[in-house]
Amino acid sequence: MSKKFTAVRLLCAFAIAIAVSVVIILLVSKEPGTAIFNLFLGPLQSKRHFFEVFSSSVPLIFTGLALGLVFKSGNFSMISDACLYTGGVVTAALAIEAALPYGVHPIVIMIAAAVTGGIIGSIPALLKVYFHTNELVTSLMLNYVFYYLGIYTITKFLADREAGAFASRKYAETASLPVLLDRTNFHLGYLIAIGVVIVLYLLVFKTRFGYEIRVAGSNPQFAKYSGINTAKVIILTQVVAGAVAGLGGSVEQMGMYQRFNWQDSPSYAWDGVIIAILSGNNPKMVPFAAFFLAYIRVGADLMSRRSDVQNELVSIIQAVLILFVTAERFMSGWKQRREAKQALGGEV
Repeated sequence: MSKKFTAVRLLCAFAIAIAVSVVIILLVSKEPGTAIFNLFLGPLQSKRHFFEVFSSSVPLIFTGLALGLVFKSGNFSMISDACLYTGGVVTAALAIEAALPYGVHPIVIMIAAAVTGGIIGSIPALLKVYFHTNELVTSLMLNYVFYYLGIYTITKFLADREAGAFASRKYAETASLPVLLDRTNFHLGYLIAIGVVIVLYLLVFKTRFGYEIRVAGSNPQFAKYSGINTAKVIILTQVVAGAVAGLGGSVEQMGMYQRFNWQDSPSYAWDGVIIAILSGNNPKMVPFAAFFLAYIRVGADLMSRRSDVQNELVSIIQAVLILFVTAERFMSGWKQRREAKQALGGEV
């Protein structure tokens, strides 16, 4: 009943969000048909646009996995933003300065970015365990620290002085992920992201450590009394999450860019919060949630270019989704009636 209720509830939230967006378009647009068509069907009009959805979902998958793992453990660290950004900076440094052969170069970069992300991810956890600080506050503060440290590193050591805007020197050709389909941005990073999904699913649901994460997240006091080392769980969980986010920054840079030009933080971690909520912190559902969000964003971009409705409409859709998915009272009456009917022996 619980899984069925969750699925129905999520579908209803999607339906309400889409209905609200359609109503808004009808109210503000002089060409609502064009706007609605491009928002919902625009990505299906060409191979390039459709596979843009997959490539756009790659960083969302990584941050959704990272944040979902942290939330699963009962913590609320947002350091994934710093891990992903710094992973991109590490990628830029090694892609420019290191001379390695094809195949080896991306692997070395991804390992370095993941290790860096894991180290950064551990900081809020260590502060929480040993100094009892609030991990949400420290992680948000550290995001700014590592963001500006990254800007300084690029500007001081890796910047292209001849570029007209903030950008690093170009990456070596050996430090790129191959495109899987011609005339699209669909690159190997998507398959890497799916591989990480599988690994994290097995970690969370098929290992002893995963059991400890789930117990510590759902009932910390019971976890302590049952002999689970909750301090170790907090630290290792955030190390793994940071490594996933750092790897995500590396994959995004090598798959989509020829040089580092993130002058502003991409803030994928906040998107990761949305993905984690929509997926219920379940790794196997993250690709579907990421696909939905990426699809709507690609559709909104096409809508803004082909009609008089701006792509900020996506923010409304996201807000409505989060509102209904997180509202405990949403459809609770229906659930209670179904459970009462089942208890009385009626049909379910």
